[in-house]
Amino acid sequence: MSLVKFEIFSTVVELGSLTKAGETIGLSQSAVSHAIASLESEWGFTLLNRDRSGIQLTSNGERILTYIREILKWNEELGQEIASINGLEIGTVRIGTISSVSVHWLPEILKKFTDHYPSIEIKLMEGDYDDIEHWIATGLVDFGFVSLPTSQQFEVIPLRKDRMLCILSEEHPLAEQNEISFEMIKEEPLIKSRKGSDNDLIRILKEHHVAATIKFELTDDQAIIAMVGNGMGISILPEMVLHRIPTTVRAIKLEGENYRTIGIAVSSFKTLAPSTKKFIEYLKSWLNEPSKFV
Repeated sequence: MSLVKFEIFSTVVELGSLTKAGETIGLSQSAVSHAIASLESEWGFTLLNRDRSGIQLTSNGERILTYIREILKWNEELGQEIASINGLEIGTVRIGTISSVSVHWLPEILKKFTDHYPSIEIKLMEGDYDDIEHWIATGLVDFGFVSLPTSQQFEVIPLRKDRMLCILSEEHPLAEQNEISFEMIKEEPLIKSRKGSDNDLIRILKEHHVAATIKFELTDDQAIIAMVGNGMGISILPEMVLHRIPTTVRAIKLEGENYRTIGIAVSSFKTLAPSTKKFIEYLKSWLNEPSKFV
């Protein structure tokens, strides 16, 4: 069993390229290819299919990948535990994050954390809720920021509630309202985030028995805001996303109490590496500072 070969295989799958994996690890493409071929020869089945469009996992490769990542995770945690016993603080923390957390929380958190723990490396992967839950389940990240409740049976820690607000053009007939009822917007054309990022919106509409007319589905929150500002429809977005919206857009409270709950999710808190536990404790401490969110 070769941990180096396992690392090479996992990196190739993560990056989708033999060349990129070699550049990341510091090996030639031929060395990467040789390592994959060696594993395939040793185990007696193909791990990757290679063609002009790139590489794809075989069904056997997909079955093996989960175990390889688990072995690499335990090896990383072993090294961190040994370092911890020796009074050292080292390791790698792999985090799945959503864009609003990347913008509003992580820059300050990462700056302060890395100042305190310069030997702990942080790796970020940004995606939607579905992406992050998949990354947690497959071991690609150590933990992820998600909207609670999650669709899978993870262990979670709620962090903060974030109001969901209705946004519409300043020229919209409802723009001067102090509060928007769901009855008011039942017939309005709705601009929503793509599937995987729209969990909170779908939940809220379902709770209030609104069958919305979807006009556009967009990936980028700022694109949604721009469309709304030009009168192409309305939307419902988290307050964190609506920081410094243009003057052409109004953000108005919805009737009732409508929030998304941002939390972190892991497969198991018991098996987290020391560096990951340290980061999560630092994150919780940062969020509880009195100067935050006042």
